[in-house]
Amino acid sequence: MAGTASGRDHVRPIESGEFDRAMTFPGASSGAVRGGFEPAPAVAVGLSGGGDSLALVLLLRRWIAQRGGSLLALTVDHGLRPDSEAEAEAVGRTMAGLGVPHRILRWEGDKPAAGLQAAAREARHRLLADACADAGILHLALAHHQDDQAETVLLRLARGSGIDGLAGMAPVRAEGAVRVIRPLLGFPHDRLLATCRAEGLDWVEDPSNRNPRFARARLRAVRQTLAEEGLDRDRLCDVARRAGRARAALERVTAALLAETATLHPEGWMTLAPGPLLAAPEEIALRLLARGLSAIGAPAHPIRDEAVERLLGALAAGQGGTLAGCTVRMRRGTVMIAREPAAAVERLAVPPGGRIRWDRRFDLRLSPLRQRPVTVAALGAAGWREWVGRQPAGSVPELPAPVRDSLPSLWSGNELLALPTFGGAYGFDADGQHPMDRATFVPLLSLGRPAFTVVSDRGGII
Repeated sequence: MAGTASGRDHVRPIESGEFDRAMTFPGASSGAVRGGFEPAPAVAVGLSGGGDSLALVLLLRRWIAQRGGSLLALTVDHGLRPDSEAEAEAVGRTMAGLGVPHRILRWEGDKPAAGLQAAAREARHRLLADACADAGILHLALAHHQDDQAETVLLRLARGSGIDGLAGMAPVRAEGAVRVIRPLLGFPHDRLLATCRAEGLDWVEDPSNRNPRFARARLRAVRQTLAEEGLDRDRLCDVARRAGRARAALERVTAALLAETATLHPEGWMTLAPGPLLAAPEEIALRLLARGLSAIGAPAHPIRDEAVERLLGALAAGQGGTLAGCTVRMRRGTVMIAREPAAAVERLAVPPGGRIRWDRRFDLRLSPLRQRPVTVAALGAAGWREWVGRQPAGSVPELPAPVRDSLPSLWSGNELLALPTFGGAYGFDADGQHPMDRATFVPLLSLGRPAFTVVSDRGGII
C-alpha cells in the first residue's frame, strides 16, 4: 500500500475545471455535447486499485454527480498473484466507502506461460467490454496518463512502428459497442497520486510495475537517462500529439474510401473494388486493407505493417495471400477478404436460449426451444456438402469456399443440426413467440465512419 503522507505535497491535485475540460475531448465534433455524452451519462471505469485509476474514480464521481448520471467501477482479478483476490475485495470496500457501485471480474481458465501480459490485456479488454454491455453502459473510462503515453511511444518506436504506433493511445476510441475514453492523458502520474492524497485515500501498488520481465518496467528503470538525452515525457507526448493529428486525418480519408469501395457480406466476408484500392496513395491503400483484414479476421493483436505491405504488393501483381486469419485473393473482378478456414477453430458449447460471440465475428443466439446444449464450430467442407444435400434445388447461396467452410454451425456430437446464418436465422418459430437460432455477423471494427469521433490505433492498449 502507498500512504497519504509524501514528500510530494507541492504537487497539485487535479482540479474540477481541469477535469471538466479533459472530458470534452478536444477535436470532438463542434456540435458534441459534453464530449459526446448523453444528458445523464452512464460511465464505467476500469479500476485496478492503483493510484491512477483511483484518482479517475474520484474525478468521475464528482463529474457524474453534477450531471445526474451513474458510475460503475470494474476491477479485473487476473488471478496471477496469491493476493489478487483479497486486493480486489479491498478495492470494493474502498468503493463502498465512496458510494460507488463496484464489480469484480475474474479471469477464469488456464494462463499462458508465454505472452502473459498480452493475454492478460486481452482478457481485461474482453471482461470490461462484456461488463459494460451487460450493464447497458456506452462509455468505459481508463486511467492511462502522460507517463503511460510516453512509454507507449517509446515501446512502439523500438518496434519500428509508423504513424499509428507513434500516435500512442487515442483519448477516444470506439471498441465495438463501447466507447473507450482516456481523460487523463493530459495529466502526469504524480498529479493523479496527489489527487488521491488530497482525499486521504490509500492505493495498491502493483509489483509487476517494477518487474524487469516486462518491457514497461525496464523502460521506467532507464527513464532518467533517456530524459537527459531529450527523450523526456513532454517530448514523447508531443510526438504522440503530432502523430495523432496525422493519424486522424489519414483515418478520415481511409473511412471515406472504404465507404466507396467495400461491400460487407452477412456471411462474414468482404469484397473491395480493386481499382480504387490500387490507385489510392500507398498509405491509404495499406490502411484500407488492414481495416478490412481486422473486420473479417478479428485478430487479437495489431497487424504488422510490413505484412500488409507484402500483401498489397501481391494484390498489385494479381496474386493474393493469407494474413491475420484471412485469405485474400482476386475473385470475379474484386478483392475477396474471407476468413481463413484453418483459423476458425473455436468450439463453444451453448445452452438453450444462450448467447455467445463466436470466432470474434458472429453474434450467435440459440433458440430457447432447443432441448439441450449444442456445440458451435466452423462448418467445414464436409458440413457444407451435408447441408447442401438437405436444401431444395436452387435455394443454396453461391459462396466462395473459404466463406462456406468458416460459417458458424450447430452440432450435437457428429450430427449437423443447423446453419443459423441462413433460412430462419432472422425469424421466429411458428407460434411467433420464440426466436429461432440466429448468427449475425458483427465485425469488431466498424468499416464506415465511426459512431463517435475517434481515431483507430489498430488494436491499441487497454
